[in-house]
Parts: sequence; structure tokens; C-alpha cells
Amino acid sequence: MSSVILTAGPIARARNGVIGRDGKLPWRLKSDLAIFRAETMGKPVIMGRKTWESLPKRPLVGRTNIVLSRDGSFEPRTCIVCEDFAEAVGIAREQAEDDGQTEVCVIGGASLFALALPKARRIYLTEVDADVEGDVTLEPFDESRWVTVRETAYPAGEGDEFAFTHKVLERR
Repeated sequence: MSSVILTAGPIARARNGVIGRDGKLPWRLKSDLAIFRAETMGKPVIMGRKTWESLPKRPLVGRTNIVLSRDGSFEPRTCIVCEDFAEAVGIAREQAEDDGQTEVCVIGGASLFALALPKARRIYLTEVDADVEGDVTLEPFDESRWVTVRETAYPAGEGDEFAFTHKVLERR
């Protein structure tokens, strides 16, 4: 059994559950992007094809990028492509062990979060202090099954559209 844990996130969601709009993040939070980078650096990241395509720069540097896609013609040379979530997690765990990392991060989108949350040991969750318009929401999950081990509030700083709270949750 691998000692590498599966992590859901980093996930950023608005108060109303929105996580995306028109294939992009529905806000500008420079401070949260810095947290995302720090939490994922050096670790394998698993994402869906739409999340991959939404990245301003591909691949995410310093991380093994694993993309789930059922589109056989999707063949970017700068990432690993898988059709199956379990296969992606297996590859990511092996890579994490090779790299001396202790976790694999599932970074989106909503359908991958839905697959990851029942299996995840940790969630990195940014609660954006806003209700925003969007077309992608995070499926509700039973938060009573999780304990907050770290919580930090961030006021809206330079480059931040909204204030936010960053939490680290561990499965009970």
C-alpha cells in the first residue's frame, strides 16, 4: 500500500459553490494562485482536459501533469494522458514516490473532484468571500467527515478581487 495520499485540490469555491465560468476561474486572486503553486510544487497533479486547456501556461512547471481525457486524438507532448482515474492515480503515486513526495493533488475540474473526494485523505480548500456567476459548481460533500487542521483568512490584497479563507481539511 502506497504511503502517498490523494489530495482533493487545491479547490477554490465561491460561497454559492461556483468554481468556474466559461472555462476559466470566475475571479482574480493572485494571492490564492501563489498558495496553489506552493501546495502543488514538486507533486504530481491530476486534472481533466478542460482544466488543462484553461491553464494560461502548459504544463504546470515543476509538477508531473497528468490529464484525464477520453478523446483519443488528445495527445499533448508535455503531459501524461490517461483515460481512467484509477490509472492516473496509480501513475501519480508512483511518480510521487520516485520524487520523494507524500501526496498527489487532483486540481480539477468538478467531475474529477467528485471522483477524488470519496478517496481523498486531505482537501486544500479556498473559500472565496463572494457569490459569483458561473457555469461549474463543486458538488456538495459531507463536510462533517472532515476536520479543519489549518485555516487562514486573507484580506483582498493587491491583485485579489475578493477576500478569501484558505483551509486544510483532513478526513476524520
